[in-house]
Amino acid sequence: MKRLIAAFHDPDRRRLFGALFGGKMIGIALLFAAYGGVSTYLETRSTTAWADNTPAATAAKPATPAPAAPVTPPNPPFVNRLNTMWTLVAAFLVFFMQAGFMMLEAGFARTRETINVLLEGIVDTCLCGILFWAFGFAWMFGAGNGFIGNQYYFLQGIPETYGTSGVAFLAFWLFQFAFADTCSTITSGAMVGRCGFVGDLIYSVGVSGFLYPIFGHWAWGPDGWLNNIHPAAFHDFAGSTVVHTIGGFIALAGAIALGPRLGRKFKRDGGGPMLPHDLTVATVGGLILWFGWYGFNPGSTLSAMDMQGCARVAANTTLAAAAGALAALFFIYPRTRIWDAGATVNGFLAGLVAITCPCYWVSPWGSILIGASAAIVCMLAVDLLEYLRIDDPVGAWPVHGACGVWGTLCLGLFATGEYGAPTPLGADTSSVVKGFFYGGGLDQFKAQVIGNVAIGGSVFILALIMMYAVKATGTLRISKAGEIEGLDNHEHGGSAYPELNTR
Repeated sequence: MKRLIAAFHDPDRRRLFGALFGGKMIGIALLFAAYGGVSTYLETRSTTAWADNTPAATAAKPATPAPAAPVTPPNPPFVNRLNTMWTLVAAFLVFFMQAGFMMLEAGFARTRETINVLLEGIVDTCLCGILFWAFGFAWMFGAGNGFIGNQYYFLQGIPETYGTSGVAFLAFWLFQFAFADTCSTITSGAMVGRCGFVGDLIYSVGVSGFLYPIFGHWAWGPDGWLNNIHPAAFHDFAGSTVVHTIGGFIALAGAIALGPRLGRKFKRDGGGPMLPHDLTVATVGGLILWFGWYGFNPGSTLSAMDMQGCARVAANTTLAAAAGALAALFFIYPRTRIWDAGATVNGFLAGLVAITCPCYWVSPWGSILIGASAAIVCMLAVDLLEYLRIDDPVGAWPVHGACGVWGTLCLGLFATGEYGAPTPLGADTSSVVKGFFYGGGLDQFKAQVIGNVAIGGSVFILALIMMYAVKATGTLRISKAGEIEGLDNHEHGGSAYPELNTR
């Protein structure tokens, strides 16, 4: 401090500091001005071009003489530059969630299975990318029938944009690949510590290649049957059901098929959960997931031009997560007399999962109630698994399965009736989504129940069949000797912490 004061008494150093600081401030101001100018230019061009390409604008243009044969082919579909870039940025954010998942799972696991968690996350991502390119995307987002798509295999014959979104087709594909990857990663969390690596590869093909895209088509496909429920269609804005319920119930099936880890003693037998090996890593991983959720939810607008919608979704996402963390913290303390960091992390994740479905249609106050209630649902779901003697080391089913169901139902309760489906330019208000607490009756709630039961129940049954089929091959669960030695040493040739002798 003395040296700093002395330096400021030197006129030459003061002038040097003023020049450097002033130059930096001018540079920052110019950067912001350039950013604002480019954003305004792109928005103006995108809005004008979009308006010029609407049917009404096209009809209003003066007729021109018909060209001589051969007829000039029509112009390609309009690509909205701003919305495409927003979708790409959102895709990058969602993809970065893989780092959060790996840190969260590794932190909640034991030291002897850290490499296994990390490598599974990487390989699941790579498998998902190839499968989603080959046929997963075609089955999920291609036109077909109410149950499965049949278009765009190997990304062949793709148009300029996906549907009427105005988003470049490959940007939309990348965004949806990141979602598919998230579902696959959720599954592995409940199977940590005793799942063989070959078994993981086999069931990952089933999750990314078959279960996720087929059942996702029911809700998100262009002709999915859940879109045609009357009098109210099923809605899932960013995937409480399509991503989280599917991933959570596959995880539950895997945990049941595997059985508990060796040495796992449940509360009703006088034991309790095995302790995480590094809550620092797990907590940072959880916060990375929270950050990535700003691509997951606001990015699902597919439109940077829907500025009110993006802002509303981002704010609702934040409030639900904050309420979930506090609700879990204060719900657990009277039971354990411990300010529990692990429960708090799962609390804000529960809030994030639950708000993912209704985030576009609910108010900030509704988001707080949804997030807080989801955290309690999560804690009670953990108790249920403990009572049933199902070993889920990271809480994959309580966070993603149970809270995915709850969040989807909450749309039928808390939707304010102010907004309809999102469009490239903003919310469509000609047909709004209204929940029970806002005078909408039970129609929307019934639609949400149907979607939950149809997707969640079907996925769980087929996932059980798949997991027991993989188990029959002898690859799903590692041998007893291998589990005692530790997955890292047994399957990956070493420990993530070679200087430690602990397991």
